[in-house]
Amino acid sequence: METLEIRQQINEYLEQLSPDKLLVAADFLAYLSQKESDDPTLELLKIDGIEEAYQNAKKNIIQGKVISVDQLKRKY
Repeated sequence: METLEIRQQINEYLEQLSPDKLLVAADFLAYLSQKESDDPTLELLKIDGIEEAYQNAKKNIIQGKVISVDQLKRKY
């Protein structure tokens, strides 16, 4: 089934729901959406040393220890 067909089927189901059930569906969809965006983050956090590298990168940015993309392109 194509994405458009799936969306149409979901909309048909939604049209049949009571307001209470519609709230449940909205909560469930919000949960799925959040989970989908959290999964890649959780994968990154499994990498050894990623948190330390992230903190070091933030410090470097604050201290101005960065170069622009243009400078980087010219260098390489």
